[in-house]
Amino acid sequence: MFYRASLQAAAALASLFLLAGCGLLSDSGSEVEQKIVVGTTSEPSTLDPAAAWDNSWELMRNVFQTLVSFPTGSTSPEPDAAEWCKFTDTTSTSYRCKLREGLKFSNGDKLDADAVKYSIDRISEIKFKGGPVGMLGSLDRVETKGDDMVVFHLTKPDATFPFILATPAMSLVAPSAYSRHKIRSDGKITGSGPYLLDSYKPGNRAELVKNPDYKGFADRKNDAVTIRYFKESAPVVAALRKNRIDAIYRGLTAEDVVSLEGNQNKDSKLQIVETVGADIRFLVFNPEDPAAGKVAVRRAIAQLVDRDALVAKVYQGTAEPLYSMVPKGIAGHTTSFFDAYGDPDQDKAKRILAKAGITKPVELTFWFATDRYGSSTAPEFDELKRQLESSGLFRITLKSKPWKIFQEGFTKGQFPVFGRGWFPDFPDADNFIAPFVGKESITGMPYMKDEITREVLPQTRKESDRGAVSKQFERAQKVMVDDVRVLPLWQGKLYVASGEDIGGGERALDPQTVMQLWELYRKASW
Repeated sequence: MFYRASLQAAAALASLFLLAGCGLLSDSGSEVEQKIVVGTTSEPSTLDPAAAWDNSWELMRNVFQTLVSFPTGSTSPEPDAAEWCKFTDTTSTSYRCKLREGLKFSNGDKLDADAVKYSIDRISEIKFKGGPVGMLGSLDRVETKGDDMVVFHLTKPDATFPFILATPAMSLVAPSAYSRHKIRSDGKITGSGPYLLDSYKPGNRAELVKNPDYKGFADRKNDAVTIRYFKESAPVVAALRKNRIDAIYRGLTAEDVVSLEGNQNKDSKLQIVETVGADIRFLVFNPEDPAAGKVAVRRAIAQLVDRDALVAKVYQGTAEPLYSMVPKGIAGHTTSFFDAYGDPDQDKAKRILAKAGITKPVELTFWFATDRYGSSTAPEFDELKRQLESSGLFRITLKSKPWKIFQEGFTKGQFPVFGRGWFPDFPDADNFIAPFVGKESITGMPYMKDEITREVLPQTRKESDRGAVSKQFERAQKVMVDDVRVLPLWQGKLYVASGEDIGGGERALDPQTVMQLWELYRKASW
């Protein structure tokens, strides 16, 4: 698993969603068309699933099918293109799916077992740099049995494999329309999802219409959706306020949310619902740095950081403190860092350093990306600097670079301490532990911890009942607290605001925080 490289979170909020009404009803109240217009700053980087491990998933979820998916309210994969899927052994190494009858792609081709095998195999064969091939590390081979049965043989037990199959990266494509050896680049899509891509203008809009041949779990509550792409937050918010669009997902600042929540009290037509998100922010410490490499320094910082003040001052309550790498809402979540350190305490931090023989202020440089996690990132690091320096125990220098240069820097081990974000590929504790440990840690620096990589993770991946492995994940988090190689700071929140004429907003975000556009609908005239 690697970081979904292009996914951006305006104002460090992974998933902000706003709805406002602009009527498409006749004066008599009769329905003339169930069409919804949404705006977003989350433009796809590709239309080919074999190259997608980023914000392209937003569009793909709505125009492609996967064998299993996440219906609203579910945190476990459930059948979509498949009639059923299950592990057929006790070690979670053989996963079998039976396809629904009568499936076909938008070009008329049959969606059968061979098409499924082709779709998954081409991801491994193309090996697109920055693409989802890394998600298939446990896959040995794909076998077909007749037209409607697919068997995935794994090299090792991996109960998370169904979650991987549920990601839009594993979308099913028509073999006749997609080369086995290269990415499709003609701006078109041949899928079998709830919608067809009627037209696409990069940087401008995507026009989706209901797929008459779709067979899957999605209960479509509208006939068509127009997605308008914006480069920045201000224009998309302006379009919403002027009723030029019905909805916004991704692209709002914390200030936008606070402002709209305030308007809710003044305008009864605006409704806002808040729920917990799964995107997280954290600090990464370089173990090779003379200062950050000392566990006492890392523990002292963990003892000083005031998460409550951070989210209150910088994010105005649109995020919440995080005391575990596994966020609230995911089975296995704990408050392990709070359990270990409690409230911020300068005296305790001083004693931690003194015990290690550190009596002078520790000088450290903190790095962050200027164009990755939203406009609140710089104020966030200003606040972290203020908190640490006010203790008299640290002297912090802040530096920043654009994401591309920033990424090159931390992968080469150039930064003592730096900020990162993580957006889950699937809602399971494994996806918040495994990516951070081992030789290929997404932090850019190996984190070799046998207790986690050789004991905890292999044990949990044998168990298909994910709720039964919470204790093992709690153990992994305790190990991470002791080492403090990463320090969780906060997790984002999701916001749904709607006008009186738009419904379904509370159901439109799946557990991956990917928009399920079919849930939106225009209410009858009032």
